[in-house]
Amino acid sequence: MRTHRCSIGVAGAIALAWLAQGLDAAQAPANASTPGASRASSAARTPAVPRTPDGHADLQGIWDYRSATPLERPAQFAGRETMTAEEVDVYERRAAERADGRPPDDPRTEQSVHPSWWLDYGKTVVKTRRTSLIVDPPDGRIPPLTAEAKERIAARRAAAQSHGPADSPEDRSLFERCLTRGVPDGMLPGPYNNNMQLLQTPGYVVIFTEMIHDARIVPMDGRPHNSQDIRNWMGDSRGRWEGDTLVVDTVNFTGKTSFRGSGPNLHVIERFTRLDADTLEYRFTVDDPSTWTKPWTVAYPMVRTEGPIYEYGCHEGNYGLLDILKGARSEERDGGEAAKKKD
Repeated sequence: MRTHRCSIGVAGAIALAWLAQGLDAAQAPANASTPGASRASSAARTPAVPRTPDGHADLQGIWDYRSATPLERPAQFAGRETMTAEEVDVYERRAAERADGRPPDDPRTEQSVHPSWWLDYGKTVVKTRRTSLIVDPPDGRIPPLTAEAKERIAARRAAAQSHGPADSPEDRSLFERCLTRGVPDGMLPGPYNNNMQLLQTPGYVVIFTEMIHDARIVPMDGRPHNSQDIRNWMGDSRGRWEGDTLVVDTVNFTGKTSFRGSGPNLHVIERFTRLDADTLEYRFTVDDPSTWTKPWTVAYPMVRTEGPIYEYGCHEGNYGLLDILKGARSEERDGGEAAKKKD
């Protein structure tokens, strides 16, 4: 269900990218090369891949990443990277028949905040028939947490006990508050709005996700990352080309946008490769020695769709957060009145 309004929108992201490009050009030395002027190596080019006017692979379009394939490999497929055709049929049947609309191996059983008909989880597995989106480690599972990460998570849980779960909006997650899903979490299949639009200008790439209307404007001119003193919810991204693959390197996160327990030193490397007219392979590797015992990698194909990308007015329709806060205040009043009666 995608019936929302966006605060920046794709058009705004494009305008900002072109504006930033113009400002960079105006500030560049007279003998500096124009951003994006470098060409992909002819030896690394794939003839079938469409190209932009500056010679790079054209990755633009709207890409759908819904999938019933779980992030981690379920126990029933332990030791196996792919499903058989018969197993695919059974798995997709389970996805279609699950009453609460969630993926087959989702362990949650509580009521969703949305009715099942609202949800738009994928009902088919990735066409590679992989048993998990995680491709490394080979077992298809997230590596163990380090001792430091376990201590950090325990400290967060202890701190959460010092106040109620809804004393203020800041006690709820950034996702619940319609602020961001973060990176790379916003690129993983979710309950709905599983669409990403990619746009290219000579000096920038825009990665725009329909969920939470996150727009990343990624410089492609070789500039270094910002100082570690400057940190962002979605990190600090820099892009480059490796042949026909777009590589986006992101660092300088904050501790507020933890990805599955990660700390602020999370390092994310994303790779976008167009395989054919209708398929974009997306791959990312996350590394944080303070969180996991080793890096791990996710890869899956995105499918071209005509769209459109709908505007996402999460703030305007975020009645769930409002009701959580109102419910907490109501419980406080009821508790106060009960205490008075006892007195």
